[in-house]
Amino acid sequence: MSEPILVLNCGSSSIKFALFEGARAPLPRTPLWNGKVDGIAGPAPTFGETGVAPGPVALDPQQPYHAALEHIRARVLARLDGRRLRAIAHRVVHGGSKYFAPVRVDAAVLADLRSYIPLAPLHQPFALEAIAVLLESRPELPQVACFDTAFHHGMPMVEQLLPLPWDAWERGLRRYGFHGLSYEYQSIALAERYGERARGRTLVAHLGSGASLCAMQGLASVATTMGFSALDGLMMGTRTGALDPGALLYLMEIEKLSLEEVGQLLYHRSGLLGVSGVSSDPRVLLAQEPGNPRVQAALALYVRRIVREIGALAAVLGGLDLLVFTAGVGEHNAAIRERVCAALGYLGVRLDAQANAAHALRISADDSAVTVAVEPTNEEWIAATHAHAQVAA
Repeated sequence: MSEPILVLNCGSSSIKFALFEGARAPLPRTPLWNGKVDGIAGPAPTFGETGVAPGPVALDPQQPYHAALEHIRARVLARLDGRRLRAIAHRVVHGGSKYFAPVRVDAAVLADLRSYIPLAPLHQPFALEAIAVLLESRPELPQVACFDTAFHHGMPMVEQLLPLPWDAWERGLRRYGFHGLSYEYQSIALAERYGERARGRTLVAHLGSGASLCAMQGLASVATTMGFSALDGLMMGTRTGALDPGALLYLMEIEKLSLEEVGQLLYHRSGLLGVSGVSSDPRVLLAQEPGNPRVQAALALYVRRIVREIGALAAVLGGLDLLVFTAGVGEHNAAIRERVCAALGYLGVRLDAQANAAHALRISADDSAVTVAVEPTNEEWIAATHAHAQVAA
């Protein structure tokens, strides 16, 4: 039996994992088995896997993240039933200005990647913690880092530049872009489904707890809404998105917030949660929208920021041929899609209400000038594919 590839996608409060058949390329896109530990730092963590609904899991409260990794390790070993792993692929959010292709991780690479933790504090340290644990316990097992910034590396320089003094560019301060594994998958799946239309003026909306847009031409990234960090661009579940830097100066100079307090505010207490005061989840907010002005304001701002950025990227593309929704909100929230598309009539967007309600793959009306699609993402398969290539090289 072949040696499978394990993919780990580590966030601050959850670890997603998937096991892929690793015998030969192209790898099957459906994993052999997958699952998730969720709520790791909270009072009621859960574990779910293929065929088993999420349920409570006991984690050491002193080291919950290590305990979650150990729980996954035990489940993986049981699933392997004596088989060896071929490799482990990790989604690593930030590769900085040095890493823009998948790389096999050793101690030197790990040290480099730790220097980018301040640029992606919600994800980077946790992925690197998993890598470090495995480097120590299983040094012979290949580990491959796959970077969310890599897909945007070829953007035009004008999209990467920040309007700071030139030496900032030379020090690596630039717009990197994120969600690259998701967009890389879309570049493959959309070409298969829509052919030449996908190679035209395509805009993909990755809407999840983190959110961004990517404008593509020829299935390559030419512009994106996230920039130097994963805070830029769209309003998100708990993150601000684009924000006037003068507001930060005010918070620090006049209201005397510390650097740490500002970081907590921007990453954890803003976005849908901060404005609504209720939740970071659009599903919860939609249910409470009637009669709650703050929830109404939060949803209106969330949709407005998406519409505004779509308009900006459509201008960069010179029009729009294909609009794609993906990730948790994009794939499953028909109400948000409907509100976004209702504001894009000036671009010729027309939605098929029934198709949208059914989460069909194509949700645009027959007379729509823009094809509107829902395309599930598959970051884990992209990471597994890269790991397979690294090990085979």
